[in-house]
Amino acid sequence: MTTAVCTSASDATARAATRPAVRGTQTLTYPSFSSYMRARQPVLLRTARSLTANPCDAEDLLQTALTKTYVAWERIEDHRALDGYVRRALLNTRTSQWRKRKVDEFACDELPEPETAGGAEDPAEQQAMHDAMWRAIAKLPERQRAMVVLRYYEDLSEVQTAEVLGVSVGTVKSAVSRALGKLREDPELVLAR
Repeated sequence: MTTAVCTSASDATARAATRPAVRGTQTLTYPSFSSYMRARQPVLLRTARSLTANPCDAEDLLQTALTKTYVAWERIEDHRALDGYVRRALLNTRTSQWRKRKVDEFACDELPEPETAGGAEDPAEQQAMHDAMWRAIAKLPERQRAMVVLRYYEDLSEVQTAEVLGVSVGTVKSAVSRALGKLREDPELVLAR
């Protein structure tokens, strides 16, 4: 139904209108069709766009309807009613396309929920917990905050943390223990558990 290349319907239809139609051994040309098509093409294209979501599909739809009109040009008795004829051709062509389309979606009573991989939490909840944790760490005194970050976020050992900060290993152990106690009692983190 939709092609990858979108050409202008007015160009393609104008070329088709200036070419003679061949019926058996007769060659038919309709200059009145060319003038009608040039004059009414913008209005009819708006109608086609109201029938489709894609502008390229609308141009294809209009081109098909104008081709059907060109083929039936001799049979159309009242040329004052051409807009109605073309609009009916647009609607019939669009209805035929709609009926031929493949339906890949099916209505159901319950929407299927995507399964989470390995019991993972909702990413929004994980981000909220992450933000709450950083706010709680920011409330710690500077020295305890530095030790917690080095120990758990930078994954340094107690000895390495002590070396970086220039303190004893016992100081690191006691300061981290007090910091973890404060974090366990932080109201934001208690509510998040």
